[in-house]
Amino acid sequence: MPMLADTVDAVIGVDTHTDTHTAAVVTPLGGCVAVLQVTADAAGYAQLIREAAARAPGPRLAWAVEGCGSHGAGLAAALAAAGQHVSEAARPRRQDAARAGKSDELDAVRAARAALARPHLARPRAGDTREALRIGLVTREHDARARTASVNTFKALILTAPEDLRAAFRGAATARQVTAAAALDDAPGHGPARAALHTALRRLAARITSLDAALAASRRELRDLVTAWIPALLDVPGVGPVTAARLLVTWSHPGRVRSEAAFAALTGTAPLPASSGRSPRHRLSRAGDRAANAALHIIAIARLRSHAPTIAYAARRRTQGKTPREIRRCIKRYLARQLYRLMQRSALDNT
Repeated sequence: MPMLADTVDAVIGVDTHTDTHTAAVVTPLGGCVAVLQVTADAAGYAQLIREAAARAPGPRLAWAVEGCGSHGAGLAAALAAAGQHVSEAARPRRQDAARAGKSDELDAVRAARAALARPHLARPRAGDTREALRIGLVTREHDARARTASVNTFKALILTAPEDLRAAFRGAATARQVTAAAALDDAPGHGPARAALHTALRRLAARITSLDAALAASRRELRDLVTAWIPALLDVPGVGPVTAARLLVTWSHPGRVRSEAAFAALTGTAPLPASSGRSPRHRLSRAGDRAANAALHIIAIARLRSHAPTIAYAARRRTQGKTPREIRRCIKRYLARQLYRLMQRSALDNT
């Protein structure tokens, strides 16, 4: 496959920030012919597209934009709407900055030169349903963290409560403790510390109940979105609404990831060689999209508990000397292949 340098007249690398974007127009040979800085708004995007085209040595342009999922989201959308070829720029390597210094201009040039050297470029994630899933996951993760913090505080207050109150809660599940705390009175006849404790427990119980309702609602919303887009995902053993949503957000659309092997690398499930001497083996990858990797891990664990073919596969691999971690890696790699092909096929069938 040809390098990007063989197919374009210039690459525009863009270092994105909240208020401004800095772009470098770089030729296929790596020379920087212009540096532009614009405001991070619609007027700035239009100015950048116009001036980059005027400064480039030819009409065939490609854009390598940093932070397409954050600071560069608006610019990436504007470039796509203008029919420009857009890709996600890789994060600059720390050793490069340590050796040659760091600035917005240097980061923009590095982004363009890195794109020129790569045969495969990741396209920005896109699509209304994909964005709805991303928003749903972001708010769900916030609610889940808030619930965990609230429950931890709730348990800590019970732990240090007076013995009579602590005994009333001892041994009960969290849900029963929350229900009991919600029914506490204002502690008449006790001092201000006991009254403050009852008030705090009631408040935390109300917050936990509210977050439980929000998490249940978000699960239903994610299920509806996945069902409307690729319902076949929910028929795969071990796949639920949340894990399906996470994988769809990473995959995004047909063409963003070139192959199932690339999807495995993106999700951190591609095996990495870790052989030494007479011990040929592979290890788990620590790279890639960790949220997608976590989703595949959850699916693998669910299958190991209740999916008969997966249980039989794990038993067979154990007889071959594989460790539990190596078996999970194999299952996650298989899942990456299976689910990538399912998403690709289902999306193309719906077009």
